[in-house]
Amino acid sequence: MSNPGLDEPTTEKLEAAAFRALVAHLQQRTDVQNIDMMNLGGFCRNCLSRWYREAAEGMGIALTDPEAREIIYGMPYKEWQARHQTQASPEALAKFKETSGH
Repeated sequence: MSNPGLDEPTTEKLEAAAFRALVAHLQQRTDVQNIDMMNLGGFCRNCLSRWYREAAEGMGIALTDPEAREIIYGMPYKEWQARHQTQASPEALAKFKETSGH
């Protein structure tokens, strides 16, 4: 990633702040469903939690998928699903199948 002459520690602080803002935004926007994110952007909250877990593993930190998901969702994943996940429309499911190869 290019930066406008910033040193590495500053770049990492800015990236971390942007990531925290993204996570907070997604925690507030519970109306945005993961399938819609996948269909439009090719990633979702689960992808972010997996990337978080993989980064932790790369640093020698043991983190389970449920722990990483709780960090990203702001609550246990099952709780988020029960509170906020809606039934995907047939159109969204068809688009997901078409674009993801599943």
